[in-house]
Amino acid sequence: MTKLTDITSYYARRATEYEKVYGKPERQQELATLKELLPRWFAGHSVLEVACGTGYWTEAISKTARSIMATDINDEVLEIARRKKYSQCSVEFRKADAYSLDEIEGGYSAGFAGFWWSHIPKSRRRPFLQAFHAKLACGALVILLENSYVHGSNSPLAPTADEEGNTYSLRRLEDGSEWRVLKNFPTEAELRQDLCPFATDIKYGALRYYWWVKYFTPRSSSPRWQFPPG
Repeated sequence: MTKLTDITSYYARRATEYEKVYGKPERQQELATLKELLPRWFAGHSVLEVACGTGYWTEAISKTARSIMATDINDEVLEIARRKKYSQCSVEFRKADAYSLDEIEGGYSAGFAGFWWSHIPKSRRRPFLQAFHAKLACGALVILLENSYVHGSNSPLAPTADEEGNTYSLRRLEDGSEWRVLKNFPTEAELRQDLCPFATDIKYGALRYYWWVKYFTPRSSSPRWQFPPG
């Protein structure tokens, strides 16, 4: 048994069992709610999705979006995502690093990050937002979707955080390997503080097992909205 912390290796190893977490009985009602909300929000948009995984949420968004560029760093999950059938929406999958997105063109009218924010170290949230927003149009819609910590439904957390306050989830895969995975559970206040320099019209919604944030990128590229240094 080994405990590793590399998030990329973990999700590559987890690819074939990736979606089993969505089968938890207690979460079904809220998942159904989210599958109604996302198509409503993204209707008619060209969407840039980061950390798309196996395409579970890409399927929901594809019901109404105009197009989707779905990205992930792992070939293993992208291979599964590409095999799925999507709605009439144009869906393209591409391997890309969420912290740079150098391979991706810009100008998307909406952005989506599902279950990715919690895996970003606190010190890398700003670089992620800078890279992500750089690929979106001014005034673009952005949705962040995550799960809340509920004892008994989530994997247990490690007893201590690291030096910058990141917490870690202790997980076991079906092959018996054990992993220590970075997994933060931010408060609404913390989310607003992180997003405020980069976003307008921030709205936060919380269910029992999941939360979402809906906001827009600045509607102007004037110096007033330039990203802060660092």
